Amino acid sequence: MSVDLSVVVPAYNEEQRLGPTLDALRDHLDTTYRGGWELIVVDDGSTDGTAEIAAEASAADPRVQLVRGGRNRGKGHALRLGVLASYGRRVLVTDADLAAPIEELDHLDKALTDGHAAAIGSRARPGATIGAHQHRLRELLGRTGNFLIRTVAVPGIRDTQCGFKLFDGDRAREAFAASRLHGWGIDVEILQYFRRAGWPVAEVPVRWSHQEGSKVRPLDYVKVLAELTTLKARSVRRADILVALLFLALSVTLYSGRWVAPAHRYIPDSLQDQNQWEWFFAVTADNVRHLNNPLFTTLQNVPDGVNLMANTVMLGLSVPLAPVTWLLGPEVALNVAMTGGLAATAVSWYVLIRRRLVPHRGAAAVGAALAAFAPPMVSHANAHPNFIVLFMIPLLIERALRLCEGTRVVRDGVVLGLFTTYQIFLGEEPLLLAALGMLLFAVAYGAVRRDVARAAWRPLARGLGIALAVTIPLVAFPLYWQFFGPQSYKSVLHGDNAGNSPLAFFSFAERSLAGSHETADHLAMNPTEQNAFYGWPLAALAFAIVVRLWERAVVKALAFTVLAAGLLSLGPKFRIPLTDVVLPGPWAVLSDRPLFESVIESRVAMVCAPALGMLLALALARLLLAPRRTHRFAGAAAVALALLPVFPAPLKAVDRVDVPPFIAQGTWRSYLGEGETLVPVPVPDPANAEGLHWQVDAELGFRIPGGYFNGPWGPDRVGIYGPAPRNTSNLLRDVRSVGRVPEVTPAWREAVRQDLEYWKAGLLVLAPQQNDRELRATVDALLGRPGKWVDGVWIWDLRKGS
Repeated sequence: MSVDLSVVVPAYNEEQRLGPTLDALRDHLDTTYRGGWELIVVDDGSTDGTAEIAAEASAADPRVQLVRGGRNRGKGHALRLGVLASYGRRVLVTDADLAAPIEELDHLDKALTDGHAAAIGSRARPGATIGAHQHRLRELLGRTGNFLIRTVAVPGIRDTQCGFKLFDGDRAREAFAASRLHGWGIDVEILQYFRRAGWPVAEVPVRWSHQEGSKVRPLDYVKVLAELTTLKARSVRRADILVALLFLALSVTLYSGRWVAPAHRYIPDSLQDQNQWEWFFAVTADNVRHLNNPLFTTLQNVPDGVNLMANTVMLGLSVPLAPVTWLLGPEVALNVAMTGGLAATAVSWYVLIRRRLVPHRGAAAVGAALAAFAPPMVSHANAHPNFIVLFMIPLLIERALRLCEGTRVVRDGVVLGLFTTYQIFLGEEPLLLAALGMLLFAVAYGAVRRDVARAAWRPLARGLGIALAVTIPLVAFPLYWQFFGPQSYKSVLHGDNAGNSPLAFFSFAERSLAGSHETADHLAMNPTEQNAFYGWPLAALAFAIVVRLWERAVVKALAFTVLAAGLLSLGPKFRIPLTDVVLPGPWAVLSDRPLFESVIESRVAMVCAPALGMLLALALARLLLAPRRTHRFAGAAAVALALLPVFPAPLKAVDRVDVPPFIAQGTWRSYLGEGETLVPVPVPDPANAEGLHWQVDAELGFRIPGGYFNGPWGPDRVGIYGPAPRNTSNLLRDVRSVGRVPEVTPAWREAVRQDLEYWKAGLLVLAPQQNDRELRATVDALLGRPGKWVDGVWIWDLRKGS
């Protein structure tokens, strides 16, 4: 006999209600369902009389079957056994308590007749009727769990867990055969399978009443999330894992010189930035430990302090990594952030390129590698984690693209707002540059595909409004503190040479295989700001790709993005190479605008890295699928020859200058009174921030004047690097630089006395360094008494009565 409908009932310890349930099911099917039917009861290892009741029903009616599942393994295992044992053209799965009465089958049946592959009963859709509610707390927990489930796994379906679902039989058996979960997560796994297969699913409102004795507990929603997490991990392809491991290996190799001994190795090309960033991680962990304000500190720049929100402390990483900082030190925490963050950025670009551009894993991996390990990224890898930990940027782009599709605008807008909030606490300048790059691409793509632009702008605008509504309340206070709080400033001036030279785009960076220090140093501000340097082979390859694939709108938009970002990065004016002709640059339009006025304009060229990576991925995907092997080999060889010169070499690392025993052994503690500061000689500034390393080594036990940070200067509160200049700090810095003892006058002594009083100085400390003899002689003359050699340093005790 053919079977039109199979009804699968999973049962565990249901002897009290299974009998009436089977009677109700048989009566309804006999009277309203004309085709042949079967009723399959799956005993999931019951310890009561459930199996005996089902066996008796089977003996009385051969259309009722009993399937024994052995020991209790969960609803998912029972449903899988039952569905795979079915023969029906359609398969209904329903709970043994019939919380959704069997009469609701007619509504689900109509949805399948209308062309859907599955119809699931819903308690959350308009039109649903709840006869008997659960306890309020239980209902709240259930709704929260269901919200998390559908957010993570099946967006758009409001009620995944209602136990009343009708499927096309063959598709149900295929989906359940492929399923792996044993517990309550089976519902979501099956719905995911249908969605990925492109089989339409209807969510149908039904009548539902809570039944006492339900086997679903609030904690089961947490178990479902755990099952889905496991399922997600299992679904990752080995090739994807290999790509991620290759990215991590490349990142570790890049930082190999530091990983040998993180606390004792220094990246010299970071200048003083490594000292600064280790201090940022240390002070954030200290603030978290003591529940202090994470947006401000007076450990540097006594007595004024430092506005941490106005500095790039990366609270989005330094706070989560606080336990690593406590246990292993800020040196290791910074290494973890930079190494792991760079690899995560590459993985994030890889996922975006595969999802939105090319499905070919090899092509996507090469494109993502260029996006994450391009010469500008490697330059910033010296000591700018905020410019290499960019894994949120591809996620922001992906969410913006979803908004353009207009399917779930509210949800995607909320997620975009949360992502933006987190990126603000990772780095605001990279977010600004990413938004600029996205705008350039959108303008170009919209000009080429006006039909797409017309369809996308309304949901995009609405979604962006929702994202702003989510972001602004979350960041309002931190941003207020940043721009109007203590030690805030208006803008940071970078000078007239902050733009790229046109030659930089066709030259090689210092850490590229074909690069050299002399060439790169001549064309960049410093080793951490080599923001172009893509090299002429890669430029030529990109030009060839654009010409060959010009018919594609995305290629035109990417090409425009590269050219526009490159032009903007030249600055407000630039000189034509090999001539004295100076032309205005397009950046002049933005240079005095809020936010943009603080941007180092050469960094805009970093936008080119992911755009070039995407062009490369498009070309490789086409090459690797070429019918002729010679074409494939020739194309791959051309790509390799273009990328080899810019392949990154490991960052330079040297042995670190040891912290003097006076600091490292804690001798300083006996020389400082309460509220007094330790003054390193010379006073720390952006050119000499070793005093920050002393602080970190001393577990932030003392405060210092000066330091390395961004802060205000003058009545206009213009942003500068380091503290506002004072007589003593300027004098000692000049002595260290030129190596000459100045003439010490009474006026100088009075100025120094005022500065030391302003800094609340209790101790001056001079460690062995360049021109330390002249520095000691200068301080002796200024204070009118000689210093004392204690545990590897010269000290001048300024305590009262000393």
